Amino acid sequence: MRNLLTLSLGALGVVYGDIGTSPLYAINEIFFGKAADAITKADVLGVISIVFWALTLTVSLKYITIVLRADSEGEGGVFALLSLIHKTKIKNKFTHVLEILLIIAAGLLLGDGIITPAISVISSVEGLKVATTSLAPYIIPITIVILTGLFFIQQFGTHKIGSLFGPVIMVWFISIGLIGLRYVIAYPAIFQAINPIYAVQFVASHSINTLFIVLGSVMLVMTGGEAMYADMGHFGKKPIRLSWFSLTYPMLLLNYFGQGAYILSGHPVLADNIFYSMVPKPFLYPMVFLATCATIIASQALISGAFSLIASATTLGLLPYTKVIHTHEKHHGQIYIPIVNWMLYVGCVILVLIFQSSSNLASAYGLAVAGVMLITTLSMIAISRYLWKWSWVKSLVLFIPFALIDLTFLSANSLKFLEGGYIPLGIGVFVLVTIQAWQWGRNYVRNEYDGYKRGTIAKLIDMKKNKTLPEIEKAYIFLSPNPIVKKGDKMPTIMQVFIDRYGALPRHIIFLTVKICKHPYVDDAKRYEITNFGKVGLQYDTFASVVVNFGFMEDPNVEKVLEKLAKHKAIQIDPDKHKWLIEAMHERIYHNDVQGFYPKLKALIFETLTDFADTADYYFKLGDNQPLAIEAIPVRLK
Repeated sequence: MRNLLTLSLGALGVVYGDIGTSPLYAINEIFFGKAADAITKADVLGVISIVFWALTLTVSLKYITIVLRADSEGEGGVFALLSLIHKTKIKNKFTHVLEILLIIAAGLLLGDGIITPAISVISSVEGLKVATTSLAPYIIPITIVILTGLFFIQQFGTHKIGSLFGPVIMVWFISIGLIGLRYVIAYPAIFQAINPIYAVQFVASHSINTLFIVLGSVMLVMTGGEAMYADMGHFGKKPIRLSWFSLTYPMLLLNYFGQGAYILSGHPVLADNIFYSMVPKPFLYPMVFLATCATIIASQALISGAFSLIASATTLGLLPYTKVIHTHEKHHGQIYIPIVNWMLYVGCVILVLIFQSSSNLASAYGLAVAGVMLITTLSMIAISRYLWKWSWVKSLVLFIPFALIDLTFLSANSLKFLEGGYIPLGIGVFVLVTIQAWQWGRNYVRNEYDGYKRGTIAKLIDMKKNKTLPEIEKAYIFLSPNPIVKKGDKMPTIMQVFIDRYGALPRHIIFLTVKICKHPYVDDAKRYEITNFGKVGLQYDTFASVVVNFGFMEDPNVEKVLEKLAKHKAIQIDPDKHKWLIEAMHERIYHNDVQGFYPKLKALIFETLTDFADTADYYFKLGDNQPLAIEAIPVRLK
């Protein structure tokens, strides 16, 4: 129970920062943004009704109640959906289109991860204009300083950030709830907005153009809703649900209803900012400070979600390996990816410098989220039908209404495309092309390797037993991507390359595969899995396949493990590590012969990704204290 409460508090500080700070600008954008017009009581009740039902149906019902059920080994997010669709083993046009859409959705979320910190932080700092206009010139510099600090502290991990920010965001939610409660008590008629008839009347009484602008702004209320699913691996379902229903959801509703009541009560709106106009003057500066702290947290949901996205893509083989740092020994999903962190930072700063205000940034915001929500709903139709074995009727009856809601918001937000919506969409297309290029390149390389004639382990045993080739009096350790477990397995490509190049065999041969487990630490008793092939006529030689297991929190220093492995009773090699040689394989990619623009682009992207990807020997710290040989294998793309 104590752990559940701790994780729930952490979830407040990581998952709900984005959606929790939407009251700073969402309602404001509706009434004082591009749809600004004479405000009537019917308009206010209609807008607040739409906000209430959008949060209730899309976030509380769809995401919290249903979508969180769709986890892939505890992980959430678009790549978890992609993994679940793969598990259905259903191949048709629907699942094929979904696979493409989910990859685009990943790019949209990365684009959203750039916009969210920018709009969240700048919207809080803009409260200074309500206090005094003299601070207006400093809003952009202050925003950039705050963003710099935010991205710097990511390296300390979401657990520590959640522990630090959880109490702050809890105070934030209580504060915005109390601010809203003050005006709800003074104008309780605002609760009429719970009746959906006011939303229907609002839709019926306005033009399509006005409705689309308003709904595009209402989307801002739900931004961050998809992050609770993406961050499921960080905290788990129960803490996320508990945090939402016990605090986040009721406090958000209180504030939104309070903002509606404030407008209906006729109070003045200072600097066209409803939220800060509601704050009593003595508390204005403290509220700006608290809002700034809360918007720092708002950015966290998308940043940690971006880390999860890239890690999931790497696990699925959609992207090359990049450095991942695990920051919590009890939660495999809590990670930090330096290159992603600093790319997001640069993007955020550029957006702040270009757009200059939260109102301008709102034009670029929402399209990505609406797209991801629709793609998620369509994916849930496939998962519920093919994986959960629901009937088509049950799946469609439940999810088609959600799809129609998502499609409506996506259509409304499409108006924002030329005003900045092209940014996340462009990132989405870029991610799709990058992943397709990587998959195409890996398949090409794999086919090249498959075409390389390799003997079996049984043949290798015969060669050693009959001394077909000269023997090198040394121990060679060959890195193998996959474990070799039986004599019928083909020898690793690197072994065949060694034989062909040198026309000899080492006296001692060890095939080494390194596996990172989903447990924080591995007991020494389970560190090795040894398959010994040296019992047939090889009494004094070592011929074995070894799998070395590391926990995700451990330093995968293979050299240290090899020193202990040399003393293992099943391994008969010289304990002097200088008498060993580790053999690793690198690919050298060339694409000179590729014809056509798109094939050339894919080849160029694949070659670039390969050049920047970490190699296995580098990641496992090989070659620091022991001899390491690299076999370069040329692969010419055609």
